[in-house]
Amino acid sequence: MKIAIGNDHRGVAFKHRLIQLLGQLGHTTVDYGAHDETSCDYPIFAFRVGEAVSSKECDFGLLICGTGLGMCIAANKVPGVRAIPGHDPVTTELGRRHNDANVLCISSELTGEELMERMVQVFLTTEFEGGRHARRVKQICDYEAARLRPTD
Repeated sequence: MKIAIGNDHRGVAFKHRLIQLLGQLGHTTVDYGAHDETSCDYPIFAFRVGEAVSSKECDFGLLICGTGLGMCIAANKVPGVRAIPGHDPVTTELGRRHNDANVLCISSELTGEELMERMVQVFLTTEFEGGRHARRVKQICDYEAARLRPTD
């Protein structure tokens, strides 16, 4: 799979570890994140990853910031993105199974390296269940599509 990865200044170290892990798992990564710890604005990176996933340039996205929450809010502004904050493997799995999440947002400050790696593996290997969940995801997508404003 091709994975878009982005981070702000607080996620640089985790990003490098994730790129290494993803390579070991046979995935390709596209790095849309900050490259050093100079303070920067996370929405820029969330939008870049969101657009790569929404356009299908990448299969999934991973975002890393201090809490994972700001990235999640920003990424969900991109049409077609269903970003979830990763708290643990169970919520990550349910986000994929029930919500067809396509972007996982991770806290660099509240998540240890082992937990982060486990959540990413769960995220990338869990299939969307479909069924009643597909109907609900479609309702979300339909709502989003009905409210998109054409750009000038």
